[in-house]
Amino acid sequence: MKLYVSVFLLLLSGSVFSQKVENVPASSLAAIRQDEIKSDLYDHADARFKGRGAGTIDELNAAIWVGEKYRSIGLTPAGDDNTFYQFFNMWRNRIASTSTVRINGRILPLWTEVAIAQMAPVNMEAPIVYLGSATSIDLNSLDVKGKVVAFDAVPGILNPNMSLPGWRYQRFMMTKYGNALIEKGAIALILLGDAETEKVWPDAVENFKEGSFDLEGGPNETVKATVPVFWLHASAKDELMGSTAILNANIVIEHFKYPSVNIVGVIEGTDPVLSKEYVLYSGHTDAHGVRNSIDGDDIYYGADDNASVNVAMLAVARAFKKNPGKRSVLFVIHGAEERGLLGSRFYSSHPTVPISTIVAVLNGDMIGRNHPDSAAVLGIQPPHLTSGDLARMTLEANDEGPKFKLDTQWDKVEHVEGWFFRSDHLPYARLGIPSIMYTTLLHVDYHTPKDNAENIDYPKLHKMTEWMFRTGWKVANAEQRPNREANFKLER
Repeated sequence: MKLYVSVFLLLLSGSVFSQKVENVPASSLAAIRQDEIKSDLYDHADARFKGRGAGTIDELNAAIWVGEKYRSIGLTPAGDDNTFYQFFNMWRNRIASTSTVRINGRILPLWTEVAIAQMAPVNMEAPIVYLGSATSIDLNSLDVKGKVVAFDAVPGILNPNMSLPGWRYQRFMMTKYGNALIEKGAIALILLGDAETEKVWPDAVENFKEGSFDLEGGPNETVKATVPVFWLHASAKDELMGSTAILNANIVIEHFKYPSVNIVGVIEGTDPVLSKEYVLYSGHTDAHGVRNSIDGDDIYYGADDNASVNVAMLAVARAFKKNPGKRSVLFVIHGAEERGLLGSRFYSSHPTVPISTIVAVLNGDMIGRNHPDSAAVLGIQPPHLTSGDLARMTLEANDEGPKFKLDTQWDKVEHVEGWFFRSDHLPYARLGIPSIMYTTLLHVDYHTPKDNAENIDYPKLHKMTEWMFRTGWKVANAEQRPNREANFKLER
């Protein structure tokens, strides 16, 4: 069901936002030009940046491109040392090539016959117990302590609307079955694929090979798991069915760091008091780099995810440069979002302006695809609602501008994607800062080479850009900053 929620929101907060804000100047809207947005996107998502993978020279080169765009528009540097850049390090853990996996003494070639879906530094020899289908597992009568447990894939759980959902299979299986087996004492898990999972093996392997990333001191800086999880092809089942097979595994974890960078610029406000407060526009530089080839192309361009938002932010900057608001406007394109929101986590804990002066975060993630008349905004329904005032301004801006029909399902706690927790507004929202996320939602080309500049709907992207600007204009010129919901608490 789709529901338009502007009336609903009036009941959500004790704060009734009724401030008068001057109309958006026509010259500001004229500065948001579709031809510039399209030109910028083709440039930003160009093959020369090789998919802007986080922690690579390609991400850094793309960041320099963004910084030069900031400079040409006339933004003031707001990163470190009077530059547009705020560098940070991220720690990476991955499976070393010296790792070995054997069944009955036979070496399984890493990543072709066996994928390591959950890293754990172990050197083990143990019997394998084959349980059949995961759906038939009876945990109450099962004794798996000290054993390796193998079980079959569950058909029909992969989203048919997603072209490469391999990591979703892994997440689902662990949540529904694997974690309970580990709690029962299993020392390793083996997930056996089927015809359905075979289709997503290359994508899943690429995700597993990447390993894990975190900031220094973060929960995933080092590997905490003690139980490895292996993914085998369905053809391995015959060797395991008699429960007489033996697993030998020596898993070695490499640990090292990469640089990434946030790109930060500001347009100063005009009011002597309010200019010391900031409206923060948020995007992310990185995509998925060079990976497994699909239809002859191995560059994951990230045109929608998230070049669409970055170039929209450039257009918004041009509009504010034409007519600045009373409050200052901060543009932060974060690094390493795809590695776990690392750039936004770093900036929110190491801000280049006082964190208390950030009055709202307007984040975007994928705003250039799907039906031309529909969109979504996350952060406008409890428990994701950080500010009734900001939610109302966002919906009013849509009414005054593009008039999208809004899909509200993605902002609900029960939505399977849990997308509120997967984009760069989240670290700010956790601090209680009024935060929302604009999106036109997932599509079949998500995280594939097909997410390229040719497949963007540029008239729609122009409308999304205008919506984001209109909201920011309201926040930048309101007499009072948006309220913070007194009882805000996320479900996780």
